[in-house]
Amino acid sequence: MSSRIDEANREALERVLKSRPVLKTIAIARDVIPGMDENTLLHAGPPITWDRMSGPVRGAVIGALLLEGRASTPEEAAELAASGKIRFDSCHHHQAVGPMAGLISPSMPVYVVENETYGNRAYATLNEGYGKVLRYGAYDEEVLNRLRWMANTMAPVLKAAIEAVGGIDLKAMMAQAIHMGDEGHNRNKAGSALFLRALAGAIARNAPDAETAAQVLEFMAGNELTFLNPVMAACKATMDAAHGIEGSTMVTAMARNGTDFGIRVSGLGDRWFTAPSKVPDGLYFPGFGPEHANPDVGDSTITETAGIGGFAMAAAPAIVQFIGGTPEMALEATHEMYEITLGENEAFGIPHLNFRGTPTGIDIRKVVETGIVPRINTGIAHKEPGIGQIGAGLVQPPMECFIQAVEAMAEALG
Repeated sequence: MSSRIDEANREALERVLKSRPVLKTIAIARDVIPGMDENTLLHAGPPITWDRMSGPVRGAVIGALLLEGRASTPEEAAELAASGKIRFDSCHHHQAVGPMAGLISPSMPVYVVENETYGNRAYATLNEGYGKVLRYGAYDEEVLNRLRWMANTMAPVLKAAIEAVGGIDLKAMMAQAIHMGDEGHNRNKAGSALFLRALAGAIARNAPDAETAAQVLEFMAGNELTFLNPVMAACKATMDAAHGIEGSTMVTAMARNGTDFGIRVSGLGDRWFTAPSKVPDGLYFPGFGPEHANPDVGDSTITETAGIGGFAMAAAPAIVQFIGGTPEMALEATHEMYEITLGENEAFGIPHLNFRGTPTGIDIRKVVETGIVPRINTGIAHKEPGIGQIGAGLVQPPMECFIQAVEAMAEALG
């Protein structure tokens, strides 16, 4: 039985390591995301219904319904959301990922990323920046107007620029960013700069006028998380290529909806193994503290699932200035993750570790055997809808998810 699992895991890990995610274009969600229609809203994490949604996810749903013109007031939006007329589903069920609340509504522009090795695609929205934004549950006119500008002005220019340069090899760009001090989840300063550099000339040439080009360039330059969403789609396209291998104990998704933390495992189909999500431990913006925090939320843990983010913190010791801790803790985090993974991704070499590859391919057996759970760094949302981001920190997934998955695998393999 062990040899059967080992062979399945070798295949799963090989598919992760050989994946080559490339950003192809930007499109409207309803036009490209499988199963998306006018009455569908996608959210982060495992599936959840309106009655169990946390504050920030409810806030994002309200904002999305206002943005789509399905409601004219927050009260109308909440009533519609509770009516049963809107279908809520996990982004992961539709080849998509979304940071924090993860809301994707039909008219939103999304990055289209193709895994050129295996042919599968993944999708993610454009990043709004820090603070009071939809993905953290804020939905006032400032938030909605920004999203309208991103959809109507920024997205067409970016689409033209991406296509003009022939797409962007995200794996190569992620590797370079890691060499420059990013970890790919909460620290994307280098990646966002590289992304902007790759597109700046094409943006200038393809914008309808100089002022529009300047606005797009300034927005991207002012948002150090610009690269996060393409990275998430790249990681999703990578991990989906390794999903569905019978007997594999490798985790292919970790995600949170603000109420539940869930994982999916390659050899266990599309089942979710869930437990209550935890409140992150971190640094808070002035005026906020743990008493205001919502339990962890978002699909951005797809980065850790793919071997970066918290697993690559040794490459980004400066991340502790944002999430708390010490540079030594960042090194320790990466070293510990080698104990629960199936291999290393040499494409993502860590300079501080003599360019050793990042620990990649979480094995549910090793998590349960060692008692070590994946390291995750994350943003922190206010628990009430409409407020937004209040900090950033570290969080541990519940061990129960991994125990459930090991038991299910044992049953599946007889």
